[in-house]
Amino acid sequence: MKRVGILRGGAGEHYEFSLQKGGDLISHIFENLSHKYKTFDILIDKQGIWHINGVPINPADLVHRVDVVWNVAGPEFSIILQNFSIPFIGQSFFSGSMENSKDILREHMKKIGLKMPRTLLIPAYFEDIDARPTERGQSFGRGPRERYAIKKAKEIHEKFGSPWIIKSFTEDSGMVSPVGLWPRGIHLAKTFNELVAAIEDGVNHGKSIFVEEFIAGKPTALHSIANFRGENIYILPPENLTAEEKEKLTGLVKDLHHHLDARHYLKSDFILHPKRGVFLTEINFSPDLRKNSHLDKSLGSVGAKLDNMVEHILESTL
Repeated sequence: MKRVGILRGGAGEHYEFSLQKGGDLISHIFENLSHKYKTFDILIDKQGIWHINGVPINPADLVHRVDVVWNVAGPEFSIILQNFSIPFIGQSFFSGSMENSKDILREHMKKIGLKMPRTLLIPAYFEDIDARPTERGQSFGRGPRERYAIKKAKEIHEKFGSPWIIKSFTEDSGMVSPVGLWPRGIHLAKTFNELVAAIEDGVNHGKSIFVEEFIAGKPTALHSIANFRGENIYILPPENLTAEEKEKLTGLVKDLHHHLDARHYLKSDFILHPKRGVFLTEINFSPDLRKNSHLDKSLGSVGAKLDNMVEHILESTL
């Protein structure tokens, strides 16, 4: 029986998200592949101390305890595993930076001619910082928060026009996604006044605000798997696309898989605008192992299962 270490945790802002992803992976292997693999929970706590099944361990000693490590803690830890010659599944530092920063991803996509919606992040409003001294604690006419919302709305309007998607985030959610904090409220604003109101709503609740250019069109997602079913890059067939659209996106995803250094798996989300063409909206290097997820259904459309893909990734790494 082969030994699989699931590396999760870490000291960064994605700690809670990593714990969840690692837990899902441990559960999936235990429930579906326990006849072939024994899992070991490798946790890096917030102080940076490594543990295996609850016992502190030197990372170098993992080479004697596991046959392969599936790293969901972060790409920086892949470097450590590589230095100790421990076979691992996970992102490279380059692909991790692409997934965690839309600004970095957008700049890289420009080099290969692929468009992305324009975005702007508005940090949480702090009256002591963002309001002028004469406005703090006063309530005359338009208050400092409304003035702040109008100011930020003008900045957004100058950068890109309507409509806009406004996502509010909160730091007390206790959960972080691969690209930041989980959204707590999503608005679609078509006018400047609606944009101001959405920003002010986030400001009033002490939330950071992520504003994205709204691209109207046909949404779709493609999953690509390395060296699967005899193909160098295997693309699970997308739904609701014409033959021409499928051909175009399949070629595009194969290029993306290489450009983004996706070692095992990549999910690419797109919007197909009828006039402006193809826009990339999201990327994800971690498979969603939940039952009835989009990945689960896409695999089912070709007669495969999630555990087939998980086993393939493990065996190809080993």
